[in-house]
Amino acid sequence: MRVNEKYSTLPAEDRSVHIINICAIEDIGYLPSEGTLLNSLSVDPDAKCRYGLYFRDGRRKVDYILVYHHKRPSGSRTLARRVQHGDTPFGARSLKQDHPLPGKGAPLDAGSAEPPMDYHEDDKRFRREEYEGNLLEAGLELERDEDTKIHGVGFVKIHAPWNVLCREAEFLKLKMPTKKMYHINETRGLLKKISSVLQKITEPIQPKVAGHRPQTMKILSYPFSREKQHLFDLSDKDSFFDSKTRSTIVYEILKRTTCTKAKYSMGITSLLANGVYAAAYPLHDGDYEGENVEFNDRKLLYEEWARYGVFYKYQPIDLVRKYFGEKIGLYFAWLGVYTQMLIPASVVGIIVFLYGCATMDENIPSMEMCDQRYNITMCPLCDKTCSYWKMSSACATARASHLFDNPATVFFSVFMALWAATFMEHWKRKQMRLNYRWDLTGFEEEEDHPRAEYEARVLEKSLKKESKNKEKRRHIPEDSTNKWKQRVKTAMAGVKLTDKVKLTWRDRFPAYLTNMVSIIFMIAVTFAIVLGVIIYRISTAAALAMNSSPSVRSNIRVTVTATAVIINLVVIILLDEVYGCIARWLTKIEVPKTEKSFEERLIFKAFLLKFVNSYTPIFYVAFFKGRFVGRPGDYVYIFRSFRMEECAPGGCLMELCIQLSIIMLGKQLIQNNLFEIGIPKMKKFIRYLRLKRQSPTHHEESVKRRQRYEVDYNLEPFAGLTPEYMEMIIQFGFVTLFVASFPLAPLFALLNNIIEIRLDAKKFVTELRRPVAVRAKDIGIWYNILRGIGKLAVIINAFVISFTSDFIPRLVYLYLYSKDGTMHGFVNHTLSSFNVSDFQDGTAPNDPLDLGYEVRICRYKDYREPPWSENKYDISKDFWAVLAARLAFVIVFQNLVMFMSDFVDWVIPDIPKDISQQIHKEKVLMVELFMREEQDKQQLLDTWRMEKERQKDEAPCNHHNPTACPDSLGSPAPSQAYHGGVL
Repeated sequence: MRVNEKYSTLPAEDRSVHIINICAIEDIGYLPSEGTLLNSLSVDPDAKCRYGLYFRDGRRKVDYILVYHHKRPSGSRTLARRVQHGDTPFGARSLKQDHPLPGKGAPLDAGSAEPPMDYHEDDKRFRREEYEGNLLEAGLELERDEDTKIHGVGFVKIHAPWNVLCREAEFLKLKMPTKKMYHINETRGLLKKISSVLQKITEPIQPKVAGHRPQTMKILSYPFSREKQHLFDLSDKDSFFDSKTRSTIVYEILKRTTCTKAKYSMGITSLLANGVYAAAYPLHDGDYEGENVEFNDRKLLYEEWARYGVFYKYQPIDLVRKYFGEKIGLYFAWLGVYTQMLIPASVVGIIVFLYGCATMDENIPSMEMCDQRYNITMCPLCDKTCSYWKMSSACATARASHLFDNPATVFFSVFMALWAATFMEHWKRKQMRLNYRWDLTGFEEEEDHPRAEYEARVLEKSLKKESKNKEKRRHIPEDSTNKWKQRVKTAMAGVKLTDKVKLTWRDRFPAYLTNMVSIIFMIAVTFAIVLGVIIYRISTAAALAMNSSPSVRSNIRVTVTATAVIINLVVIILLDEVYGCIARWLTKIEVPKTEKSFEERLIFKAFLLKFVNSYTPIFYVAFFKGRFVGRPGDYVYIFRSFRMEECAPGGCLMELCIQLSIIMLGKQLIQNNLFEIGIPKMKKFIRYLRLKRQSPTHHEESVKRRQRYEVDYNLEPFAGLTPEYMEMIIQFGFVTLFVASFPLAPLFALLNNIIEIRLDAKKFVTELRRPVAVRAKDIGIWYNILRGIGKLAVIINAFVISFTSDFIPRLVYLYLYSKDGTMHGFVNHTLSSFNVSDFQDGTAPNDPLDLGYEVRICRYKDYREPPWSENKYDISKDFWAVLAARLAFVIVFQNLVMFMSDFVDWVIPDIPKDISQQIHKEKVLMVELFMREEQDKQQLLDTWRMEKERQKDEAPCNHHNPTACPDSLGSPAPSQAYHGGVL
């Protein structure tokens, strides 16, 4: 008799209420009565259960794993204890037998008695016993394995039988495929030919996954109902509920199953938070690489999706959803749509950049700046140490500025605003297609279970309330005491305290106040760091100007800018990690009720802090640098020591481009790629060393023989999609907010995302435990953040074009001041004059003859009256004319682009026409299916009545033939006999 055959001889009630542990016996290869029958198992005892994917009987699939820490005795005592427990030779024992209470189990002998466990371990064990007992009562089947290759770690394998799956699927309203199939409306005529051609062209880049190609047939889905099982295709019950659905069902049971030994109810989230269980996760389908690995969805995902070698292929989104669930599937679908939409943006950005390169030699302002014949002497850039300098020394910067400061960038800003609106509309349509394909059209999210911290806080509030009531009860007359006792008894009964007491804004006010103060403080820290970098730039530029030779001074501005940006990048990366932890802590002290509320609050705080951290240096260069410097002889100083820095003669747009490109590329390369690759590998290596240190002797053997749940336990736990979305949203801001200054931003984002998709895919498939599948029909709060960034991008680009670039001053000069209708004389028009005799004491250059001649008049970039004017150094009329033109451009640009974006939003429908038709068709087909079912029932009922009437007419009514009597109860009605579509 085999081990599992022996198990099958147990009564049904024993099999359902016992935790079976036959791992030890099978691993030993010995049964007291039939040791010779386990020779085949001793060769590979884990092959029958597929190395942990199934229970030891090889029939029941493991749907979920609970992990806990325990103090395991030495090997000999462990084996003796296993054989001693249970009445059967293969160790079947009840839940309470598994861990006898201290002092109740008879020790094997005086020398083998186990050391007493401490109070905390005892408490955790009691909670586990009750919780697992409640799981058994809920219909789940459990199997414990403590004889693992990981020291001190035990596993509880959970299996959901068919009746439990059906019950929970009905509760959760899961849409399951029925027997009914219908044709999907196909395109005709020219569109069909174009679609066919595109399919042939894209054939090499399609993943080799079943069902990825467009389908002509679709299975009709309907919320599962046990009363209507005949509607569903139940020919193969083992595969009707896939592994994703089974783990989702088990997780729902785990969340609502409570443990009351801790004085208040605790679900799985509370038990994990309190350390009763170390981890809880569903299993991966198997290994993803190896020669003899059985083919599974995980292996298929690795081969067709999670390798860098398939970067050019489309993503198998349907398979991703099948394996990881809708929420993760929507993330990768959104990332794929975003990456595809970056292709046209990158092409247009390259064209704009090439236009700047082609017209560089034709740009008259930069040619005038580079022409040494103009001999324009500029005022010093700092006090004392800096001397006068030639404008022609900034020739390279001026020529480079034209690459990004040309008329084409205005067109590109308008294009990117419309691109953002089109992207959002395209995603909404794609999302509706996925909802239809994934049967989520009628799905509505229900309120989640309370979080562990919320329940603990409510318990604390309830206990305080009860203590106050007891104090009041002491002053109540004796005849009213019984009423108070009854109220206290009702409050502390077996009902959940969260149903009676809730946290109000008064309870959360200290946390809200802490949040507000902390966020303001963090933003102030960011501003302070930016101010520190500004002071570094000013002081470094002065030091280099004082100690450098004249040939080196021309490169001081570029050197200082580059080093300051690198400092900014390092600080941004470090503060991103700090702000992420602070945002999580601030959200925890608010004690949100549900996980969804917790996630939304965390996203808002983290995005706010990281947005300020990432974009504050860029905002400074774009809108503040060079705006409040004053003028020669009356400069503005920081701390009365450091003079505010100025923009280059060609404007601040080139410095903005350098700042944006270094921060964007640095964050993508270091934070998004190196960290995501390096940190998981480092953690994996640390776990490897820890495992090797715990069992150095048999480590190599244990690696070969580890079960599936042991392998998955050593993977990183899934931490949510917030970090993945956050890095893409920040990148979206770089692409849209300041695109007028860096047209190549979409190209670098595209190259990064091609790697990012495969990097994230590989992380999910190979580095992380399998997450619990979560149903979702949209990307949640991230969509609103994207729309907000898109609207903000229009305003920011309008200000960048009008105030940061020289586009508006050039237009004003061309149409108001140019004598010949060209840009000749524009540079001289934007410069004001200063008499060097008007310098304040102690601010004039120490070496006024550095250029080889005496300087009496120097020039600086501003619109001010000359020194020979009556109102010298006052704001000139030209300044007000340019300012008016700039403000007018902002208003016109913003309203025009907003109108065009809203027009695009209005023109493109949110739901594709063919999808709306298919949804309507599904409803009609479902109505027809039920009508046909009712007609069949009515026809069956009519047939039964006619048969009864015929029998009454043919046979007399007496005690020998009671069925012929009118009130006969000898035959059941069809309504009672009809169940499941059959009689």
